[in-house]
Amino acid sequence: MVDYGVRRLLLLGLLAAAVSSCGPSNKNVVVNDFAEGRVVDLSITEKLTGTTELLFFAMPKKTEFLEGYIQGVITDYKDNPVQGVVVRAVASGASSDQDTEANPSGFATSSFDPGVSDTNGFYRIRFSLPILGGKVDVRGRLLYNPGWQQERDNLGKAYEPQTKQSQFRLYYGRKRGEIIFAEGVRKTIVASVEKKGAPKMAPLPGAQPPEEAKPAEAKPAAAGDGDLFKGFGFGP
Repeated sequence: MVDYGVRRLLLLGLLAAAVSSCGPSNKNVVVNDFAEGRVVDLSITEKLTGTTELLFFAMPKKTEFLEGYIQGVITDYKDNPVQGVVVRAVASGASSDQDTEANPSGFATSSFDPGVSDTNGFYRIRFSLPILGGKVDVRGRLLYNPGWQQERDNLGKAYEPQTKQSQFRLYYGRKRGEIIFAEGVRKTIVASVEKKGAPKMAPLPGAQPPEEAKPAEAKPAAAGDGDLFKGFGFGP
C-alpha cells in the first residue's frame, strides 16, 4: 500500500508538471496586429495572485498578464517634437491619481505607468493587464499632460494640450493572438487658408493658430542722440 506522504508527493509532481506545461509562451504573442504600431513590445508573464485550496493543502494561484507599451508622439502646432509632456492611461473605474504601485500583488489588477515624451516627442506607457477568460478587454482614458494648469501656476509656464483626454479600448485575444487598440472621437484643429490672387470674398469662420512671439525691434535713434558732448554744455 502506498504511503500517504508518497501519494502526496506524486500528486504535487503531477500538478507541477501540468502547470509547467500550461505556462505562457512568448512566441507568437501577436499574430494579427490591428493596433498598427500603437501597442508594442508585448509579452506574457505569470504572477502570483492568490492560492487555491485543495483537499489537504493549498496551491499557489497564478494569472497570466499581458505586458507591453502604448506609444505615441507629442508635437507642437508646426509638427515639431516636444519633450517632457506627461501622458497617463487610466482604466475605467480607476482614479487618475491612483498609485498603481499601491495595489496588492495578491490580486489580478491592471496597472499603467505614466509616459513622458523624449527629445523626439515619443512617449511609452508601460502596462500590465491580467488575461481573464483567455482575453484582455480594457477601456479607459488617455490623459495628456494632466497637471499643466498646476505647472503653469507654480512655474509660470506649461504646455497646454490641444486634446485634454481621449477614450481608448485595448483588446487582446490569447487564442488567436489578436491585438486591437481603438480610440474614441478625436478633435482635429483646422485653419482657413486663402489662395494668393483669388477674388476677395468673405473669409471662412474660425480662429487662426497662435503666432510666435517676435523679437522686439530696436527703436531708431532720435535726432541729436549721436552728439557725444550734448550733456557737457560744449555746444556752440
